[in-house]
Amino acid sequence: MATPPKKSLGRGLGNLIGGGLNKPAVPAIAPVAAVAPAVPGLTLIELAVGTIIPNPRQPRRDFDEGAVKELAESIRSEGLLQPIVVRKVKDGFELIAGERRLRAFKHLGQKTIPARVIEASDAASAVLALVENLQRADLNPVDEALGVASLMRDFSLTQEAVADRIGKPRATVANSVRLLQLDREILGYLSKGQLSSGHAKALLGLEQAAHRIQIARLVIEKGLSVRATEAEVKTLGAGKKGDRQRTEKTVVADVQKRLTSHFSSPVSVVRKGTKGTIAISFSSDDDLARLLEKIGIKV
Repeated sequence: MATPPKKSLGRGLGNLIGGGLNKPAVPAIAPVAAVAPAVPGLTLIELAVGTIIPNPRQPRRDFDEGAVKELAESIRSEGLLQPIVVRKVKDGFELIAGERRLRAFKHLGQKTIPARVIEASDAASAVLALVENLQRADLNPVDEALGVASLMRDFSLTQEAVADRIGKPRATVANSVRLLQLDREILGYLSKGQLSSGHAKALLGLEQAAHRIQIARLVIEKGLSVRATEAEVKTLGAGKKGDRQRTEKTVVADVQKRLTSHFSSPVSVVRKGTKGTIAISFSSDDDLARLLEKIGIKV
């Protein structure tokens, strides 16, 4: 079977580095040796593996050690095809893109690694880190949502602004952030791949946390598809709505009965949503005067 083409985003990491952030690089330490053709505005150097500062806004929370070892073996046989990307900060060089490549070099016991130095603000660094992980198509939905939410929170960006920077539709960004409204248990299932984003989106249709968890567990137990999950959510939602309507009718009937007893006259209670009317019947002027006195109004 032919290998499917790698999913790409509207603005790739290469475009962001080579185009959108092509300001002159911050002066770096004297380059040791160029390991690839130079790109205008970028500096390529060898950096000591142990001195590179981790990216504080790395969106990926978990790294598959097996995948890192596979990458290490690939690098051992084929070499490093793409340098890591760093930026100059006060205390040295901070990693922007290439966490797994850096881990693979550490696994191999390498002392230095080829690095491309670019000039990038905190916001640009965070965007580049997120874009690189999204392009690899295996960032779990929860980490993706947290990465997007971090961009919005830390840099006061709108959903539309984030969508433009990472090359995705605004609706996709909005749906991603909505996932964070789900309960911790469900987010755990989602991050482990036991639920898909489609399942999670369906669960958001339920108001009560207990109901969402109930359906999520059912999905995992029975291996339900997204469409089957949507049907379960619809059925449960309809059932709860019916229960709520029956409860409201019981309450109205009880209030009507108690008012009828209190006024010794027929009382009608009509409720529509949170509003309604109360009508008290009377049979004569004397009966009306009695009711008014009962209410506390003097005639």
